[in-house]
Amino acid sequence: MKKILFTVIVSGLIASSVFIESCSNRKGKTNAKGNLSGQISLSGAFALYPLAVKWAQDFEKLHPDVKIDVSAGGAGKGITDALTDAVDLGMVSREVAPEEKTKGAVAFAVAKDAVVPTINARNPEINLLLQKGLKKEQAQGLWIKGNIKTWGEISGNSAKNGVHVYTRSDACGAAETWAKWLGKKQEDLKGTAVFGDPGVAKAVQDDKLGIGLNNISYVYNEKTGKPNPGIKVIPIDVNNNGKIDPEESFYDTKATFIQAVAKGKYPSPPARDLYLVAHKTPTKPEVIAFIKYILTEGQKLNEPLGYISLSKDKLQAGLKLLK
Repeated sequence: MKKILFTVIVSGLIASSVFIESCSNRKGKTNAKGNLSGQISLSGAFALYPLAVKWAQDFEKLHPDVKIDVSAGGAGKGITDALTDAVDLGMVSREVAPEEKTKGAVAFAVAKDAVVPTINARNPEINLLLQKGLKKEQAQGLWIKGNIKTWGEISGNSAKNGVHVYTRSDACGAAETWAKWLGKKQEDLKGTAVFGDPGVAKAVQDDKLGIGLNNISYVYNEKTGKPNPGIKVIPIDVNNNGKIDPEESFYDTKATFIQAVAKGKYPSPPARDLYLVAHKTPTKPEVIAFIKYILTEGQKLNEPLGYISLSKDKLQAGLKLLK
């Protein structure tokens, strides 16, 4: 009888050990040296992808036993993956919807950037377009009403070259934010639908008569700070006076543009906050540590990569969500 009882107790201890180890693997742990260890997965917005990759690389240097996987696929994929627990954090480049919060979405604002209208650098009307810019009404005529057909209608001359409008095929924050500026939703946008930020940028670079919408990290070169070859930002005529005034002219370099966004000179939308979204409040130690890093030390990487750091109030609000 004693032997049977001993066997039952040992079996129970082994089962408990397996259960504890399983929970530990799910929730993160420290290794034998007491260092943070584990795995973190992120997916979602192309807008946040370049910055998230840098954050991950920097965090892995600080914590060599933590491995982080980052994949892009659009904000729609990010929010879906997060809410279904396919990833630890979804990258989302738009506001989180009330129904998503009802499903348990917890959003951490981590950076700010902007969506800009992009044209081919060889556009026949390039000089006039850069001088006059794009009015909101014209953008509505291109992406919403579909009643602007030629570049002459934008540049104000008799040019008959047709406008080739590009938008996004994937559910994404960039298109949703652009549509919000125009008073609509992403599904209302007209144009040739292309997958992903890199896809739209490539389409515009290859089409002399093309116009698209891109996040700034896919327009400006990371090393030079100038627009990538073959692409230009068409300035937005914010005050609608038919020309780009000196205070509206800030698109030549990434640095001047992000300063303008930070100062509120560029409309919001299409400027917007970027988020990491978890399904309920994170419990894995490595995920909590990663978010804390992003909201503190990690903010130093924002501006060098063409993003805007958030206010202290927003950063503190994110940190409070972890408590």
